Amino acid sequence: MAATVMELYGSKVFNEHEMRERLPSSTYKSLKATIEKGQPLDLEVANVVASVMKRWAIEQGATHYTHWFQPLTGITSEKHDGFVSPQPDGTAIMEFSGKELIKGEPDASSFPSGGLRATAEARGYTAWDPTSYAFVKDDTLCIPTAFCSYTGEALDKKTPLLRSMQAISDQACKVLKLFGKDVDRVATTVGPEQEYFLIKKEDYQKRLDLVLCGRTLFGSAPSKGQELEEHYFGTIRPIVSGFMKELDEELWKLGIPAKTKHNEVAPCQHELAPIYDTTNVAIDHNLLTMEMMKKIADKHGLVCLQHEKPFEGVNGSGKHNNWSIGTKHENLLDPGDTPMENLQFMVFLSAVIEAVDDYADLLRTSVATPGNDHRLGANEAPPAIISIFVGEELEAVIDAICTDSPYAGPVKMKMDLGVDVLPKFSKDTTDRNRTSPFAFTGNKFEFRMPGSAENLSDANTILNTAVAKSLKEFVAETAGAADFECAAAAWVKKTLNEHRRVIFNGNGYSEAWEVEAERRGLPNRKCTPDAMIALKEDKNIALMEEFGVLTKTEMLSRYEVEMEHYSKILNIEARTMLKIANKQLIPAATAYMGEVASAAAAKTAAVEGISTKAETKVLTALSKYTDEMSDATDALQAATDKVSAMDDEAAKAHAFHDEVIPAMAALRAAADEAESIVDEDYWPLPCYSRMLFYTE
Repeated sequence: MAATVMELYGSKVFNEHEMRERLPSSTYKSLKATIEKGQPLDLEVANVVASVMKRWAIEQGATHYTHWFQPLTGITSEKHDGFVSPQPDGTAIMEFSGKELIKGEPDASSFPSGGLRATAEARGYTAWDPTSYAFVKDDTLCIPTAFCSYTGEALDKKTPLLRSMQAISDQACKVLKLFGKDVDRVATTVGPEQEYFLIKKEDYQKRLDLVLCGRTLFGSAPSKGQELEEHYFGTIRPIVSGFMKELDEELWKLGIPAKTKHNEVAPCQHELAPIYDTTNVAIDHNLLTMEMMKKIADKHGLVCLQHEKPFEGVNGSGKHNNWSIGTKHENLLDPGDTPMENLQFMVFLSAVIEAVDDYADLLRTSVATPGNDHRLGANEAPPAIISIFVGEELEAVIDAICTDSPYAGPVKMKMDLGVDVLPKFSKDTTDRNRTSPFAFTGNKFEFRMPGSAENLSDANTILNTAVAKSLKEFVAETAGAADFECAAAAWVKKTLNEHRRVIFNGNGYSEAWEVEAERRGLPNRKCTPDAMIALKEDKNIALMEEFGVLTKTEMLSRYEVEMEHYSKILNIEARTMLKIANKQLIPAATAYMGEVASAAAAKTAAVEGISTKAETKVLTALSKYTDEMSDATDALQAATDKVSAMDDEAAKAHAFHDEVIPAMAALRAAADEAESIVDEDYWPLPCYSRMLFYTE
C-alpha cells in the first residue's frame, strides 16, 4: 500500500514537482520568485504557465476551470468555465490564457458584503494566489484565488489573511535581523484538527432540523450518552473505517497531508488532523477536507455533520488551530533546551502573549458564531474568556524574568512506568490543559476556541496582525540600542509584566476563574452579538489599518455581515422549529393521545370498573406537554415575527439572542418531555439513541 500512497499523493495537484518537470526553466524560476518572494508575475510568464497547466489538467480529465475563492459566507465558491473554444470549421480546441489564470470576473452582487457593494454594482474580481497550488476536482481545474470588489475592497476571507501573513513576515524578518539573521521570509503555519459527526443518511433525511440547520432543534436525552468514556480512541466502526479510508485516499490525491484519525469523545464523533502547512495553504486544505467529508460520507450511506453542536447533551465539535511561526530552517517558537537563556524565543513568546492580551476582544470575534455559542464554555470547550496556558516550566521562567529572581523551574524528568518491558522516557514539562483557549504546547500555540464549521482565516488574520504589531514595537524599542541584548531582555521583562494577567494555567471551566478573570480585567463576551462589537472599536480598526490588512470600511462591513448572518441563522432555526412542532410533533402527540384514549375506552367497555390509571397518567402528562408546546409555538411565532421585522441589524441580532432563543428553549423543553412519553412508532423524528448508537 505504501507504493500506492506515494503514487496517489498529489496526483491531482499542479504542485512544484509538476511545475519543475513541465515548465521551461526560465518560466519555472520566474514563478518560483513570485511564490517565494512576491515578485510580480509577468503576463508572458502567466501565458506559459496557463498553457502547461491546462495540458496537465486535461490529462487529469478536466474539461473546465474555476477560480476557487472564499467569500464572506466562509465557505468556498466556484464558477465553472469550459476550456472548449469552437472553431469556424465546426471543430473545437481547448484554450486557457494567462489572463484567465490570473484574473476572473464573477458577479459580486449576491455575496454578503456588509454594504460594500450594491445589487446594481455586480462587478468583482478574483486574483490567483500562486502560493496555493491549483488542483483538479470533479473534472474541473480549481485555481485558488482572492476575491475583491471593482473598487478594491476585500470581499473574501483570503485577501486579509494573505495581507496579515505579509505583515507578520515583514516584522519578524526585522526582528531576526537584529539577532544577526538575514532571512527573506518568515511564515506562519497552521495544523487544523477537524472534528465531525457521522450519522446514518436515512435518519438525517427524516429530520428537517438537521437538513436545514445542521443541528437537532428537538431531542430528549438518551439513556446513554458519553458518560462511559468508551468512544474516545475506541475501535472504529467498519462503516466509518471505510469512509475514513476513502477520505484519506481522496485527500492524498489533492496533496492534503491527512495524518491522524480517531473516534472523539461523543458517540458518532470523529477527528481528522493533517500535518501542518503554511497558513493559507492549510486553510485551503481544511475547506477542501470539509467538502470531501460530506461527499464521501454520502457514498457510504452516511451524513457528515460539521455543526458545532448537532446534539444537545454530548460534546460539540471544534477545530483546534495549531499555530506557529518560523523560517525554512527554524521554528521561532521552539524554546530549545534552556528557554531561560533563549532570548530570541522569549521575544517571540512575549510578542504572542502581548498580542493575545491586547486584542483578545478581536480574537474572540473570529470564533463567534451562532453554532459556536452553544459550545464555548459548556464543559467541553474553552470558555469565552481568552487566556493563555504556558505550562509549569515557562511560567517559572516568566516569574523569574518579571521578579528578577533566579530561575527555579522544573527540569525534564525521566518517567519510569514500573514495568521492565516498557521504555523509560523524558517527561514533557508542558502538560496539556484542555480547558485553555490558547495553549502553548511545546513549539506552537493551540487556539482551541474555533468551531468545527468555521473558516480559520479570520482567527489567523487577527493573530498574525496582532503579533506583527508587537514585533514592530519590539524593533522600535531595541533597534538603536547600544546593547541590543540588554534592550531585548528589558523589553521582554516589561512586556511580560504588563500582560501577565492573560496567563492562566488552571481550570478554565471553573466558576472561580470567571470571577478571577473579571478581577484581572479580561473580557468575557459570551454570545456572538456581544462579541462582534469589537470589530467597530477604534483600537482594533487602527491595528488592521496600520498593517494594511483591512480598512475601516472593510472592518465595519464585516460587522454588518456577521450580525446579519447571526440573525438569519436564528430566524431559520426558529421557523424550522415552528414548522416541525406544528406539522409533526403536536399532531403526533395528539394522535398518540387519541390511541391511548381509545385503548382506555375499550378497556372500560370490555370490563366494567377496570383500572385505566396508566392511560390516565399518560393522557394527563401528555396533554400538559402538548398544551405547553402549543403555547410555546405561539410565543415563538410572535417573537420571531417581531424581531425579524426590525430594520437595525445590530438591534435585531441582540433581540434574536435575548427574545427568540429563550422562546426556542421553551418549545424544545415541552417537546422533549412529550417525546419521552409518546410511543416511538408515533414520534416522527429519529431519536438520539437511534442516531448516536446506530447499528450497521
